[in-house]
Amino acid sequence: MFKSILMLISAASIALTSGCSDQSGTNSGQLSGEWLIPLDEVFDGGPGKDGIPALSNPNLIDAAQASFLGSNDLVLGVSLHGEQRAYPHPILDWHEIMNDEIQNSFFAVTYCPLTGSGIVWDRSLSGTVTTFGVSGLLYNTNLIPYDRASGSNWSQMKLLSVNGNLAGKSAELFPVVETGWDTWKKMYPQAPVVSTNTGYSRSYGRYPYGDYRTNDNRLLFPVDNDDGRLDRKERVLGVIVGSTSKVYPINQFPADISVVTDTINGRSHVVVGSSRLNFAVAFQDQTSDGTRLSFSPLQDELPSIMIDDEGTTWDVFGYGISGPRAGEQLTQSRSFVAYWFAWAAFYPGAAIHP
Repeated sequence: MFKSILMLISAASIALTSGCSDQSGTNSGQLSGEWLIPLDEVFDGGPGKDGIPALSNPNLIDAAQASFLGSNDLVLGVSLHGEQRAYPHPILDWHEIMNDEIQNSFFAVTYCPLTGSGIVWDRSLSGTVTTFGVSGLLYNTNLIPYDRASGSNWSQMKLLSVNGNLAGKSAELFPVVETGWDTWKKMYPQAPVVSTNTGYSRSYGRYPYGDYRTNDNRLLFPVDNDDGRLDRKERVLGVIVGSTSKVYPINQFPADISVVTDTINGRSHVVVGSSRLNFAVAFQDQTSDGTRLSFSPLQDELPSIMIDDEGTTWDVFGYGISGPRAGEQLTQSRSFVAYWFAWAAFYPGAAIHP
């Protein structure tokens, strides 16, 4: 087993760093200073700092031109100021971070293929717009990005800067939806998608880690808490409220869109998902004016997924589409999708729905 792990790491490192325009390096000096996570649990992933090259302002194409995507390929979707964009896993598998901007909203799309975690956060830090790069370091086998303005290192799944001048600062999240390409196109058929014209020579149609995402017996690095209540690579939507978290396995939702109203650490949330459409999202059910709404699912009206007891329909990003609250937006819960083993490592003792 150990030999096969080393071979997979070596093969993946070569694949990820081959091609043009790379800035491969080492991680020497990156482990200096104080860290908010155990330093002996921070691992060098192999390619080195910027050896996996982040993208900035990636090229976009129309959905009809994205022939490299299969109907079940996952994408991370963003919706800001009435604009939607799709960031495909088959490109993120090779780059892990895309720095982008929509109408002066600056964000980083971060994705760790080893933990299956896709998170979008603000690039405006302490009044400075920065970009994020891939440090090459891992904690609980999860991506550690660094911001180029301060050089601080961030734990992606802790949503926290863990080293450097910004240590202790929490990431400000942007709403994101992870779903299959076919579902995304039904939601937003006119939305552009990131192109494979990245400036790098990569086999974007090929997953770089072998059978890793389907083989529950394969982990490349140690994790703190191996929780056997679910299969390791099961995709879950996790919701965090203070020191408490709860996960919702996506494949355990009914085929049709369904709504779950749940209370986590004293705060009420509405969780919406569908196993057939392969998505799950969570929102606080209390509006900005203090009204607590109750919701019912909508079928076959994508991107709208639910209607409240006042008659407002809401889309998958929590925007009011029609009805008395059209134009408002629900607050997305502090949540994201990841593999179960990774969620359990970062948030041990998480409750599992139902």
